[in-house]
Amino acid sequence: MTEGWKPVSIGDFCKTDEIQLQTGPFGSQLHSYDYVTEGVAVVPTVAISNGRIDHSALPRIAPDKALALGRHKLELNDILFARRGAQATGKTARVRPEERGFICGTGAIRLRVTAGSKRIFAPFLAALLGDKSSIDWLMFHVIGATMPNLNEGIIKSFLFVLPPLPEQRAIAATLSALDDKIEVNRQMNETLEAMARALFRDWFVDFGPTRAKMAGTAPYLSPDLWSLFPDRLDDAGNPEGWEASTIGDEVRVVGGSTPSTKDAEFWDGSLNWATPKDLSNLSAPVLLKTNRKITEVGLAKISSGLLPVGTLLLSSRAPIGYLAIAEIPVAINQGFIGMLCEKRISNVFTWLWTLENMEAILSKANGSTFQEISKGNFRPLIVVMPNAAILEAFDALAKPLYQRIARNEQESRTLAQTRDLLLPRLMSGELRVAGAVRVVEAAQ
Repeated sequence: MTEGWKPVSIGDFCKTDEIQLQTGPFGSQLHSYDYVTEGVAVVPTVAISNGRIDHSALPRIAPDKALALGRHKLELNDILFARRGAQATGKTARVRPEERGFICGTGAIRLRVTAGSKRIFAPFLAALLGDKSSIDWLMFHVIGATMPNLNEGIIKSFLFVLPPLPEQRAIAATLSALDDKIEVNRQMNETLEAMARALFRDWFVDFGPTRAKMAGTAPYLSPDLWSLFPDRLDDAGNPEGWEASTIGDEVRVVGGSTPSTKDAEFWDGSLNWATPKDLSNLSAPVLLKTNRKITEVGLAKISSGLLPVGTLLLSSRAPIGYLAIAEIPVAINQGFIGMLCEKRISNVFTWLWTLENMEAILSKANGSTFQEISKGNFRPLIVVMPNAAILEAFDALAKPLYQRIARNEQESRTLAQTRDLLLPRLMSGELRVAGAVRVVEAAQ
């Protein structure tokens, strides 16, 4: 063990009141009817993931209800544990400045390093608890196989090696630099996707340029682009000269399958094989890896074969709607509709079309056990097709937006791998901060 680094447990700090644990409000204190459209955010287990709070998954309560639950209010650098649920238990998140004042949800446990502690730095502890080995330890000790449940006693028994406070701060700063860059990329990708969606919606859903011409309003595109759009709508409400086609006529639609899991020669090869679960946790519509791989023998069992880079993947059941462009060659299981964009419309156009038409896609789903959209029901969906010049102009604007998203995702993946490599070595003292900084600089 590195000199000056001491083995401790979270319970040791609870005994000296340097750490306080607080389980979220009981169900009798917070009901479904307490949630409102606007108000104070509550953090449920589904919002605790990857060391951060997912703001897209936050219900809200009225300010007076939040006041009544004041003992569950979150402060800067509080650490939240998801304490129940097969997919969430053991995951953690650290409270950032903008999340101060949120309310801890019923399925969470709040850990707070008290202001008076001179031995432990909360961001260091948050990084330690977010490490995969820590989560695995917590999951091994949870109570219940069907519905895992984490409690305060298990958290108190968690053992770790404590560096001196200055080293804790340095470790936390090094890891935070990586996490912050990943978060910047995520936020940038949200903006880039919103820009691409707004452009698609204006040109191909609202028919903004044509309607502006009909209204006699000033052009808002460059003259070369403005001149491409018709001056009026036809009797069907589409820009004059545009044609109604179907997605099945514009892209090649394929499905997939699962080689027998009982046959070892099909599995653990070098070829990527995707299921909808691979898309479920993506922060952007970019597939860079799959959880499982198959062999050439396994691939031969899938009629659609190995799909090329650029294939658009749509989960077609359980649930419908996960969407990503494959940046790797990939085979798919039966839970997908794969779209190969080899004709008039690009994969970026098709990605945005699919997002805009998700309600129509869902309306064509059926099934008694779970909803599914079949290829037969998907292919007839309508695509209003402009001329080739407009498609080319659109791709010239939209493709660079997607390409930047893909580059950001690749960078974030590299940064995350670097962080996951550094974290256990820093926490054990095997690698000191000076060496870690050089690794971080090389990764950026």
